[in-house]
Amino acid sequence: MNQDTAAARAFMVDGQVRPNKAIDPRIIRAMRTLPRERFVPPQAQSIAYVDEDVPLGGGRYLTEPMVIARLVQLARIREGGRVLIIGGGPGYGAALAAACGGQVTALEQDPALLAIARALLAELSPGVTVAEGPLDQGLPGPWDTIIIDGAVRDIPPAIAALVPVGGRLVTVIDRDGAGQGVLAERGAPTAPLGHTASFSCATPMLRPLAPAPTFQF
Repeated sequence: MNQDTAAARAFMVDGQVRPNKAIDPRIIRAMRTLPRERFVPPQAQSIAYVDEDVPLGGGRYLTEPMVIARLVQLARIREGGRVLIIGGGPGYGAALAAACGGQVTALEQDPALLAIARALLAELSPGVTVAEGPLDQGLPGPWDTIIIDGAVRDIPPAIAALVPVGGRLVTVIDRDGAGQGVLAERGAPTAPLGHTASFSCATPMLRPLAPAPTFQF
């Protein structure tokens, strides 16, 4: 382990993640060991551990450490739970979820990010399944937990339909420039998802799930 990156991981955990109420020991252990710098482009490796979202290219980002830690914590992944990561990107969030004991599938549609995720996760978190497909459609389950790794204005209907009674969906909802990490659950088979806000954050929109631009005069 490179001494500089080990120190950067320790500072990320102790200076950013734990002070912001991400305290699940499974997540903390994983973030102390996962080489986050390998999940970003070479030109961004020097900022892999800053408390910001790191550009990956193509309008995509590696989610800020505190935010992905809080989302995975909010998901309350149980040992053996079936977990779908939507917007898996290069695989960092999927590796964190797998470190919590989940049976994780990471869904991605960008070919470049898929290639990175397949290579890195095969090495660092080989239990994760990487699936290719349109993010706004999700992936048939059943799933105990769904994590949308990025902000959305609204949860797409096809994804919402994948959440069963007793299941959990976590994401960042941003409708006015003020993002909120939320937990969405369904109280009855025909009921809509109910949202509970958990924390505030400024997280970029997950581009494939962003609303289409509208024409204005």
